Parts: sequence; C-alpha cells; structure tokens
Amino acid sequence: MAENVVLPGDRVSSAEEYEAGSNTFDDMGIIRADTIGTTNMDSATHMVSIKRAKLHPVAQPDDIVVGTVAAVLSSIIPVSIEYINGKKVTNGVECVCSTRNRRERIVALVGDLVKLKIISHINGTIHASISDPELGVLHTKCRACGSRVVTISNGVKCVECGWKDDRKLSSDYGNMDAFTTYSKV
Repeated sequence: MAENVVLPGDRVSSAEEYEAGSNTFDDMGIIRADTIGTTNMDSATHMVSIKRAKLHPVAQPDDIVVGTVAAVLSSIIPVSIEYINGKKVTNGVECVCSTRNRRERIVALVGDLVKLKIISHINGTIHASISDPELGVLHTKCRACGSRVVTISNGVKCVECGWKDDRKLSSDYGNMDAFTTYSKV
C-alpha cells in the first residue's frame, strides 16, 4: 500500500493494474487523480483512490452566511464571508449579492455586517441573495459620523448627528443574541 501526494490530473496508475476508486477517473486506460490528496492503492481489491487533503469550507447553495461588505458597486455588493451556517471560517472567500431591483436606495455600505443566503455557484463566483426578511444588515454605523444608529421605518437614523439612510435590515437587526453569535469577527 503506497502513498504519495498527487494533484488533479496526475497519473496514479494504469487501468490494467488498478481500477479507479474514489476521487479518481479513468482517462483512456490511465487512472488519474481528480483532487489534491494522497494515493491509496489497495492491492487486495485492486482499487486506487485518493484521500482528499483537508479542504477549507466553501459556502454551498442554501447555506446562510454572515460577512462584511467589501465594496458597494452599482448593482452588486461583494461580501467577505466570515461565517457559514454559524461556523467561523478563515478562508478569505467572497460572494457577490445582487442589489438590482431592490426597493432600498442603499442596501448596505462598506463595513456593514450582513446575513445572506447562497443561491448558486456560477463561473467560479458564489452568488448570494439578501431578499428574505431574515437576511440583510445585522450591524451598521452612521456613514456621516460613525456613531450608533437606530432603526426607523425604512432604514437607520444616527443617534448623534441625525443622519438617515436606507438599508435592507435583517429581521435579526438589533437582536443582541443574534449579533453576538456573529460579532466575534
């Protein structure tokens, strides 16, 4: 039973020696790796498989993510994902959330902590939605003076300078129990 590190596409064996097992594929008689990991050649069953290297978690469709808004563009907001389904991640992955056709003039601002739902992976990009009532801004500050804000009917208002802003607030906004879960950012 030999083990060595392989990369996707590396030759692992020939089809005459071993059958393709998990994380391998048969490429016209050559068994190749389809992931990064170590080979496991089982001489008893004549199967070769690849044990995956430890992978960083990546948000999948229907996952709820919490992250910080990295930029505000005309119709999307890129968000640096910091939690996936309540679990802290440190892989530096971002998702994009469409803000087109939103009622709010300003959905979120740079630095806001937002809660999103992953809807798809398309062309190497993770796409998210902010549409559901429980999704939206979890924490924000006044963009004029940086002070604390309170909710008003269609957004937030600064307690210091009185500045008002539209925001797509989460139904969890202001709920300190929900906020402390994600505030260790």
